[in-house]
Parts: sequence; C-alpha cells; structure tokens
Amino acid sequence: MNSSMSQSNKSSWIKTAAGYAAGLLFGIGLAVSGMTDPARVVGFLDVAGAWDPTLMFVLGGAVVTTFIGFRLVFKHTVPLLGGVFQLPIKRELDAKLLGGAALFGIGWGLSGYCPGPAIASIGGLSLPLLAMLVTMVLGWFAAKRFA
Repeated sequence: MNSSMSQSNKSSWIKTAAGYAAGLLFGIGLAVSGMTDPARVVGFLDVAGAWDPTLMFVLGGAVVTTFIGFRLVFKHTVPLLGGVFQLPIKRELDAKLLGGAALFGIGWGLSGYCPGPAIASIGGLSLPLLAMLVTMVLGWFAAKRFA
C-alpha cells in the first residue's frame, strides 16, 4: 500500500510540475511577445488609428502551434499525464456563451488585458490592472451564480 501511495504522490507531483512548467512557458511567451503591455493590445484593436499588428503574429503562432500539437497529442488514446481526454461536448451558440464573449471582448478592449497577460503582469500591479483583476473575479462569481 505504501508503494501505491508513493506512486500516486509521484504522479500528482509530475502533473503539478507539468502544469507549472506550462504556465511559466506561457507567461514567458506573453512577456517576450509584448502581450503584457495593454497599449500593444489596444493598438491592435485600433484598426482605424495607429494599428499594431503584433498580436496578429502572436495569435497566428498560437494557431499553428495548436494545429500541430492537437495532431500529435491525439495520436495517443489517453493523455500522457491523465486518465482521459476532456473535450467540450457542447456545440451550440447560446445567450450565455455570446454574452460572456461580448463581456470578455468589452473588458479586453477597455483594459487591454485578457486573463493570461493580466496574471503575467501582476508583478507590475497598477490601478487599471487591479481594476481589471477585480472585475474579472466579480465576473467569475456572477457566472457561477447565474449558471
């Protein structure tokens, strides 16, 4: 029983370490690409003014990486560090999805932050970033309440 428990703890530690490594890599990628600077994101959204195409290249890189990654991952019948693949099963567009997407877009456009870059920017906390983080948390609570 002790070796079974030890194996379980080792597996849990490996999953946690892999999650932290993935998060660190994501955060470094956001910082290197400049996506932690809300002015760069707002510049991308300002198509009628001083448009900054940097975000388009970051998004393009993410699409290519995901396209290749999914093909490699799904060659396996089970995930490397988990029991089963967890994929979304809902395919219809409803008011909750569209409303949530609209609120996300409005918040992103107003603040220049989406959740990933906001968390990655926490070290340089400013009043606008704090306001965005507080409203993001309030949105999570509202979503749970109205779900």
